[in-house]
Amino acid sequence: MNTETRVQLNVRVSKSTSDQLDEIVEYYQLHTKLGRVYKGDVLTDIIQKSHEIMEKQKVINNRKY
Repeated sequence: MNTETRVQLNVRVSKSTSDQLDEIVEYYQLHTKLGRVYKGDVLTDIIQKSHEIMEKQKVINNRKY
């Protein structure tokens, strides 16, 4: 468990988005040996990876100028 302070996000998403998240959580559960996988952990992982990609793109874009 991460020692960072956690906040609760209450969001509304479409049924199809919720179904996709369920599918992704199931995929993570099947392909990880860490035990139980939670939606919040999957969302955190997705957001962190997306943020890393964004930061790399920002560096690449800054080099162009």
